[in-house]
Amino acid sequence: MARKAVCCGLSSLEALLMVLFLLMTGISVGLVTALAINLNSQTQETKEPIPSAKPLDNPFLIGVGRADCTGPVGDIPMMGYANLDQTAGGIHTRLFSRAFIVDDGSRRVVFVSAEIGMVSQRLRLEVLKELEVKYGDLYRQDNVILSGTHTHSGLAGYFQYTLFMITSKGYLKSSTQPIVRGIVKSIDVAHNNMKPGRIFLNKGEIVDSSLNRSPHSYMNNPKEERERYKSNTDEQIVTLKFTDLDGDGMGIFSWFAVHPVSMNYTNRLVSSDNLGYASYLFEQEKNIGSLPGEVRLKCVLCAIHSCFHLYLYKAEQELHGSIHAAHQWVNMTDVTVQLNSTHNVKTCKPALGHSFAAGTIDGGGDLNFTQGAVEGDPFWDGIRDSVLGTPSKDIQDCHDPKPILFSTGEMNRPLPWHPAIVDVQIITIGSVAIVAVPGEATTMSGRRIREAVKQELEMHNSFTNTEVVITGLCNIYTHYITTFEEYQVQRYEGASTIYGPHTLSAYIQHFRGLAKAIVEGKVGELPKGPEPPFFTNVFPLLGEPPVDKVPENTTFGQVLEQVDSLYKVGEVVSVTFVAGNPRNSGDMRGKTFITVERFHNSSGTWEVIHTDASWETRFHWIKGSGGQSNATVEWHIPLSAAAGTYRIRHFGHYKKRVVITPVITAYEGASDVFQVSKTLYSR
Repeated sequence: MARKAVCCGLSSLEALLMVLFLLMTGISVGLVTALAINLNSQTQETKEPIPSAKPLDNPFLIGVGRADCTGPVGDIPMMGYANLDQTAGGIHTRLFSRAFIVDDGSRRVVFVSAEIGMVSQRLRLEVLKELEVKYGDLYRQDNVILSGTHTHSGLAGYFQYTLFMITSKGYLKSSTQPIVRGIVKSIDVAHNNMKPGRIFLNKGEIVDSSLNRSPHSYMNNPKEERERYKSNTDEQIVTLKFTDLDGDGMGIFSWFAVHPVSMNYTNRLVSSDNLGYASYLFEQEKNIGSLPGEVRLKCVLCAIHSCFHLYLYKAEQELHGSIHAAHQWVNMTDVTVQLNSTHNVKTCKPALGHSFAAGTIDGGGDLNFTQGAVEGDPFWDGIRDSVLGTPSKDIQDCHDPKPILFSTGEMNRPLPWHPAIVDVQIITIGSVAIVAVPGEATTMSGRRIREAVKQELEMHNSFTNTEVVITGLCNIYTHYITTFEEYQVQRYEGASTIYGPHTLSAYIQHFRGLAKAIVEGKVGELPKGPEPPFFTNVFPLLGEPPVDKVPENTTFGQVLEQVDSLYKVGEVVSVTFVAGNPRNSGDMRGKTFITVERFHNSSGTWEVIHTDASWETRFHWIKGSGGQSNATVEWHIPLSAAAGTYRIRHFGHYKKRVVITPVITAYEGASDVFQVSKTLYSR
């Protein structure tokens, strides 16, 4: 997992050294993931279970919505591995935002799961601005949770802090706007289809599906605490199922603590990764014959068989009661935590340790950094001191035993390198509390947060048998949250716990405060806290795409490498076109760069059976020199494909310059027709 960086506003020497500093680092891995599903029962072959009880006289109002949030699929860096060489070069699957709205008649909450690496502060602020324009104060910072699925194959460029901009080629409006618009549209769709419904809770376990990549750190937690659990990973899956008043499914979202990354740092195709694949399978199962992205079903799913079983048969505990939402902005660089009656501790200004640069077992750094470093390195510290200055004694003491590599809380050029103001948020739906964590909690950290919130809520009679779920990567990204004991070991996660050893205690203190305000009916008395900045001087580090050109005697959309005449199911069809830069196609949300089409002899028409949102297709954009590029389309023919006559089409845009004005022109191309057979013919 290599990271390279270029930063404007620094001298050439600083830029060069920042390349060296950041070469080896990798964005942290998510152990907590939020999931969302919306099902269309009209096309289900499997009958839904009959609700176990008569609904209340005042049911919830429920709305579900989905929208494409895929940005430009060429040249843009991907967000996750922090490798500037990993730029988008096509589409594996499109990315979607899924929104759920629940209203109890007096209060309303929104949960959004977007197929992106994580939610940034800038992204959240832009979404809230758009919602305010459309809905006034209906959807606000306190009742809207935005969560990222943590795919490492989504597009970057939507951050406003320097560290993240360095690894994203700056703030990229062309990448940010599709995500903002997709999230807002998913909320629009949910808002416009709200209707009375019911909510059912279920829990289960998925074992042997994940591992703890820092078991050594986990073992540093107290023995008596560890002995309360049978595993060093959280194996619980929690689902909330939404139905209408007749019991027909409207949707489901689920939480399971797993790292949703199967695509490694060599992948160049935009992809929703393994959660997206589960979503795709579930969607197709529930909407046979519909194209992905065009059906009403919305799904992000962690383990298809387990969650499908929970959805159909096990979701029998119905939720009743009120809805609550509590939110605060917190200056995480200066939180005093009351440990006991005599001792206080404090959080720190942000800093990253040497082991941050070492990476992890699933993607180590390229230089001589190692995990578990509790002492600095004279070579790297010397370079750091000469270029960036020595970290202050206060910040070194505060982060002890972390040896500081980047004192980001003391680095403010050209903009602050890390956030100081952070969101903490809880929403409750009946007896379920959803805790929005602004980072990646380790297994034991998540357990401690969950326990603390449950304890606080159940001090009041209105909350009994409360189910607390942790949803990570919400609202703003602040790297890792380890326990105090795990922090002492200083592996990758501890070195990436940027507010110091008492970060978790500070979060628990604030989440307890939110829970207490909810049960005491004092949410309105909560201080809002200091509002986060909205920087107007964010900057791009990626220029506009050049004018597109074609090889001599060719045109855009022309086939360079043709299909074969015959394939059997299970084989791969491939065709290559003369192409334009996908960035010149602008906003392609809800559209497609490719189609796979089948010919119907009876009507003499072509039917689209796959688009670039389909798991079975690949759209590879290959950038050449001198403004030339190709597009190779692959169709991995599923075993279920019908025998018949097919073709593949490609759609795009190219840019040319007329005098001094750039002109964008659409083009398309089509392969020769080919046959698909269910049996193997000799060639």
